[in-house]
Amino acid sequence: MLQAISLSKHYQSHVALDNLNLEVKPGQIFCLLGQNGAGKTTTINLFLGFTAPTSGKIMIHQKEVQPGDAETRKHLAYIPEVVMLYSSLTATENLDYFSRLAGFKYDKARLTAFLSDCGLQQEAHDKHLSGFSKGMRQKVGIAIALAKNADVILMDEPTSGLDPKATDEFTGLVRELGRQGKSVLMATHDIFNAVNVGARIGIMRKGQLVHTLNAGDINARDLQELYLQTI
Repeated sequence: MLQAISLSKHYQSHVALDNLNLEVKPGQIFCLLGQNGAGKTTTINLFLGFTAPTSGKIMIHQKEVQPGDAETRKHLAYIPEVVMLYSSLTATENLDYFSRLAGFKYDKARLTAFLSDCGLQQEAHDKHLSGFSKGMRQKVGIAIALAKNADVILMDEPTSGLDPKATDEFTGLVRELGRQGKSVLMATHDIFNAVNVGARIGIMRKGQLVHTLNAGDINARDLQELYLQTI
């Protein structure tokens, strides 16, 4: 579903990403761990087409992504650390607006169903986002990804700043995305959440993917030790 082949990104003399090879299969949740500056966000931005690679290939559905390629990018949805939505609009209005931008038009009942499926309480559907918590905004962001029918969902530090309850709810939603066959690539600092939600875990350092392992083969304590040794 999502693949990086010998992917590199240089900013003059600075190497932000160095020969990355990575694959996320359908229904798989891949968590990228690493310090700030390790290359996680650069990886996400390259997949999104926010920046062009210095060398290497990005593949979606076995098709190489070219700069400005709208055909492959329509398969993607992005959930950043802070979901950028319109605070003056309600949750339903935001979902309707971004769905239409992606070429989808839903009636009120379907919009409501998307929001409910993502755990947003019914009484919040028609409230303005100016009063929403970060966790509530994340739920709207996932609803938008579902409404866009995106196959691949890219997340950059989505649980940063969430309280334990909101993190647990978000983890449940991400697992459900995997069960629906979505491919999820999540950049995170949260070691426990990576073990809890991920099927595959990668550890990055100085632009390189130095470890890749199955989440089922390691516990959070051992992963933390490996992570600290790596960085």
